[in-house]
Amino acid sequence: MTRQAILPGTTASGQQTTLGVMGGGQLGRMFVQAAQRMGYFTAVLDPDPVSPAGLVSHFHVQADYLDEQALAQMMQRCAAITTEFENVPAGAMFTLGAHRPVAPSAQCLAIAQDRIREKAHFRACGVPTARYAVITTAEQLALIDDTLLPGILKTAQLGYDGKGQVRVGARAELAAAWAQLKSVPCVLERRLDLHSECSVIVARGWDGAMVTYPVQRNLHVAGILVMTEVFDGNLPAALAEQARTAACAIAAELEYVGVLCVEFFVVADATAPHGAALLVNEIAPRPHNSGHYTLDACDHSQFDLQVHALAGLPLPTPRQHSAAVMLNLLGDLWHTRAGEPAQADAPPRTPDWESVLSLPGAHLHLYGKLRASRGRKMGHLTLTGVTQQQVQDTARRAAQLLGITLA
Repeated sequence: MTRQAILPGTTASGQQTTLGVMGGGQLGRMFVQAAQRMGYFTAVLDPDPVSPAGLVSHFHVQADYLDEQALAQMMQRCAAITTEFENVPAGAMFTLGAHRPVAPSAQCLAIAQDRIREKAHFRACGVPTARYAVITTAEQLALIDDTLLPGILKTAQLGYDGKGQVRVGARAELAAAWAQLKSVPCVLERRLDLHSECSVIVARGWDGAMVTYPVQRNLHVAGILVMTEVFDGNLPAALAEQARTAACAIAAELEYVGVLCVEFFVVADATAPHGAALLVNEIAPRPHNSGHYTLDACDHSQFDLQVHALAGLPLPTPRQHSAAVMLNLLGDLWHTRAGEPAQADAPPRTPDWESVLSLPGAHLHLYGKLRASRGRKMGHLTLTGVTQQQVQDTARRAAQLLGITLA
């Protein structure tokens, strides 16, 4: 399917072309900034009066995502509308999509919002996953195969950054874990011998054209991304190509439009080349935390491509011009100092940005959030350089200054 491109600037009727985004978090903020840089006006729908994206957008519709008047206002203002997080109600995108181009579609969001549907889609694409079982009833719980244990029990919906997950060691723990998750529909995945984790950012246009970024190697702690490394050779070439091929197959089967992140587990496998194999974990129907390095290390960022895809503009093939390491900046950094024990009642303190910004190739991005609570994503720091060794050494120094544990 092709659409007439939505061009930036002033229309023939004298109106400024406006692109909309559902959600006002940091991903929406960076989309808004990319769109404004190209000459678009922007509108954000988010209930938070001080949402990061709302604070920098031309228009902020402060309302619930299902508010009919708010949706009507977005349709009136916007030539096309995207989303910045996967849990925007699919129904809202369906309503908007009946009147305006929306990307991703409500159907794509609905699949990404449900692990059961998501894994069924992966199987339909022929992309391997970890062994798993669906649990929606007590009868299914009782019939779980012992070979799936030890495992991780995950809620089918509303789980992210390690939330909605319980580790299960033995069958005796399974019923208690399901009760802990309120007996909602779940997926039990066999726990894996992880070698590493990686992700692929793919952008797909209305015409089916696709481009990808280099494969990103990721480090998670307690389910939250801590660090992303992107440089030549961070994965064996055959595995990297397999990841890109799988990501494109998933996007094509979904008939996806926009920027999509596909996350993979790299597992030890003595029978596979290089002693490792890829298993798809999940998709994020939006730009992704692991792709933030593209703002500083590539000639087109993932947010630039989100604008291009939504507006029906040609998708440029992005080029990475610098080796990069990205560090996630959580609110914990405002409550601790490097080398000091954590104090539960300590008032927030500003991290040592002066020392961090003295490092070569340091690019600080703070998201404009007013409250630094533990576990909250407050910003990211990208370190760029000519060589892998250089950026890794600088990233380790930055982590020491900030008190980030890279293990």
